[in-house]
Amino acid sequence: MIHPTRGRLVLLSTDLGLEALEIIRLYGWRFKIEVGFKQAIHTVGAYAYHFWMQDMNPIRRGDGSQHPHRQSPEYRHHLRRKLAAYERHIQLGLIAQGLLQYLSMTFRRVVWFNFHSYIRTAAPQKPPSEWVVTHALRHSWPHFLAGSPESFILKKFLASKISLHRCGYVDLLELEQAA
Repeated sequence: MIHPTRGRLVLLSTDLGLEALEIIRLYGWRFKIEVGFKQAIHTVGAYAYHFWMQDMNPIRRGDGSQHPHRQSPEYRHHLRRKLAAYERHIQLGLIAQGLLQYLSMTFRRVVWFNFHSYIRTAAPQKPPSEWVVTHALRHSWPHFLAGSPESFILKKFLASKISLHRCGYVDLLELEQAA
């Protein structure tokens, strides 16, 4: 292909039927996908899993020879459960990432208003990143719960899950009453 300003370009593709402009357009998606993975890893923690099976055989670092097909059916069942938990963890993380993107696009002004930190590249006229949305949510979360009624189902759920002696804002949330 001969580019109008850059000269000759060599484009490689495994699909020989694609036109040059289509290859360039598809390659442009790579950056967006990589940014999405970066946000999923670092902001949401979708791939930060640490599920361990108690009966898993220990292996040395770099040794990938588990040979599960040689193990007992019970062991393979436990391994399938572990992999299913890992997949659910990733799915929930990606759902959370999608919700952060939805909040970013739908409630841009509210997110920037509740973002009480410094960011060098802040542009309130543009939708915020997932990272900015998480910080805005973290800042406004206690106030949201404090303003919700005691019968609020999320408040009841949190009251049963949060360790009250470790929570810094129990009085603000009135979680003990909600349970």
